[in-house]
Amino acid sequence: MPAYVKTRLKIWALVIGALSLTFLCPSAPALNPSLDVSQYAHTAWRVREGFTQGYIRSIAQTPDGYIWLGTGFGLFRFDGVRAELWKPPLNGEQLPSDFVVGLHVTRDGTLWIGTLEGLVSLRDGKLTRYPDLVGSAAASILEDRNGTVWVGSFSLGPPGKVCAIVGTNVHCYGLGVTGKGANALYEDSHDVLWVVGNDGIWQWRPGPPRFYHVPFGTFSVQDLGEAANGALLIPLPGRLARFEAGKLETQSPYPAPADKVEGVRFLRDRDGGVWIGTAGAGLVHVHNGRTDVFSQADGLSGNIVTSLFEDREGDVWVSTLGGLDRFRNCAIATYAEHEGIGTVPGWGSVVAAQDGSIWIGTQDGLRVWNHGEVKIYGRAGSYKSQSRTVWLPVRYVSDPELGDHLFVSVFGDRAGRILVSTPSAFGHMENGRFVSMSGVPGGLVYSVDQDRQGILWIANRDKGLLRLSKDGTVQRTSWASIGHKDGAQSLAADLSTGGLWLGFNEGGIGYFSDGQIKESYGRAEGLGTGRVSALYIDTDDAVWAGTEGGLSRIKNGRVLTMTSKNGLPCDAIHWITQDENHSFWVYMTCGLVRIGRTELDAWATDSQRKVKTTVFDSSEGVSSTPITFHVGSLVTRSLDGKIWFDGFLGGASVIDPQHLPSDKIPPPVNIERITADGKTYNALNGLRLPARIRDLTIDYTALSFVAPEKVQFRYQLEGQDRNWREVVNDRECSTQTSLRESTFFV
Repeated sequence: MPAYVKTRLKIWALVIGALSLTFLCPSAPALNPSLDVSQYAHTAWRVREGFTQGYIRSIAQTPDGYIWLGTGFGLFRFDGVRAELWKPPLNGEQLPSDFVVGLHVTRDGTLWIGTLEGLVSLRDGKLTRYPDLVGSAAASILEDRNGTVWVGSFSLGPPGKVCAIVGTNVHCYGLGVTGKGANALYEDSHDVLWVVGNDGIWQWRPGPPRFYHVPFGTFSVQDLGEAANGALLIPLPGRLARFEAGKLETQSPYPAPADKVEGVRFLRDRDGGVWIGTAGAGLVHVHNGRTDVFSQADGLSGNIVTSLFEDREGDVWVSTLGGLDRFRNCAIATYAEHEGIGTVPGWGSVVAAQDGSIWIGTQDGLRVWNHGEVKIYGRAGSYKSQSRTVWLPVRYVSDPELGDHLFVSVFGDRAGRILVSTPSAFGHMENGRFVSMSGVPGGLVYSVDQDRQGILWIANRDKGLLRLSKDGTVQRTSWASIGHKDGAQSLAADLSTGGLWLGFNEGGIGYFSDGQIKESYGRAEGLGTGRVSALYIDTDDAVWAGTEGGLSRIKNGRVLTMTSKNGLPCDAIHWITQDENHSFWVYMTCGLVRIGRTELDAWATDSQRKVKTTVFDSSEGVSSTPITFHVGSLVTRSLDGKIWFDGFLGGASVIDPQHLPSDKIPPPVNIERITADGKTYNALNGLRLPARIRDLTIDYTALSFVAPEKVQFRYQLEGQDRNWREVVNDRECSTQTSLRESTFFV
């Protein structure tokens, strides 16, 4: 007998990048019910791009983490990156039909597969068939609280069935009772089993079946749900209906453009949000007393929804005729067009008021967000086209000084006033009205700050540096007179010295006092190169400058600059702010970056060391935006500690540094198959491979749907690899070797 060696493949996985082990989108909580669908992180996989061979009819998840997709061309298994056609484990076995119409996973981990021609179950690699359902489409599958599996089937020929399965015992009921069949099954919180027929619903048990006719029929209804008070919820054409005590009433009408379409799918997520899949208008989302719509025009893969599913991480999955969509929480929410805060990308500004409201300057007027309500300065008629997409309550305020569709930028002073600049005036808001400041010109204002004497400093692109005294006196200093015709992009008043720091458009910073530049720092002194978009004065009087070439620190005349060589994900910076824990938040061209205070202090002592950062990028809704000139306040901190900032792609974004979702559990790793010299083997412990294997390929995966494209793997084949191999989202290990007969452990 040939000698053999035991070889173990070790694989380790974690999520990298924006979703580090410290800060991940949540794995356990449900989606935040205060947000609209458009504010969740959304990913779409489309059939036309080759994701699956046809549209997806049903979705389920097994305990090992895989998402299963039932299609008209077979059963697919999805790990977040690859959707692979599943093949039965034993040669010769087949599903009753390749058209999979229903999927369900019971508490013991069994996957139940309903097809157009019958039902099977899959457990521990073994398929079990159910002859009582041969020839019927087993579209509805449910496990009740007692462990009984109920199956509702329909047929175009013989009447449908309702079957109860306990172990190997199958009992079918109601031949002819449900017409052509059962469209949906639902067990409510009172252990009542409901069955949906073509033109009404049956209270199936307890007691003898009792039928309730539903006007307009329920032919298209494929799901039922339950309200918080226990009433039955039914998605009907144009409305979500509530059925209670034998009476049918409207719970929530669908807003346009879904107000005339059928509701076919229903999901109530674990935190109470209601999702309705329609037959032509995409998703209707009912939450916190509001209703919004998300359709193909918003990025949904299609307008005809075929299935809804919530996975164990709290993500909501939606299948349509066009593909598969996933919605998940993330650390950053954006308020944009759907919420009445639409703006031209890259032209927004944002300020937090002392009453908790958020003021937003846009190229299309002034907006105010106040805990779920939006106020737009301008006549309602002039915003009619936009109002059709707004789901939050909106109130229009007419102000002759602001006008309609006017470019507005906002700032804040140390007294808490909201300062506003328009093309023709500069002023502040008082009792909800704009009051212009005499002698202060409007136009493009880059930056505003207030010194310790209450003097307001204004960087106006065309008028220069303006000094507004408390008595209303305005003094103007031209940019040319201080040697910078390019103007200052950023200002920061130094409360310790009484002077003013200026960051210039073409690079460099200067300390301005008594009408002149007293100190200058540029590339020669070690400052980051390019435009200085941000200045921030720290509690220790260090001046931080955000430049195109990195994050610079000036203290006692010494300049240090942190770049990508020191651990930053990129170099160019838009703005800088600090949270309540004194950590820095830096918006860079590659995303939003958090740098802890201990990291900053350690780097200031040793500028050669690398800093650890947390990056929030496009997967969290943060756009990658090149450096350009900006107007208005780009970042503000509200009284509750949240950081609001211009979304650059439009609207205002917000992150709560004190409540960042986290998940420190590495994703579990699965070995899917092993191929040796062209022959595929089952990936089981103790797998024996023949001697002299030369080409070995091991396919593996890690089951995390938070950001599957960012999973980093390390693997090592003992006896072959001296060190760990590291790859990102590469799910195949290949090696050419000459092994003796080997037993593999994985």
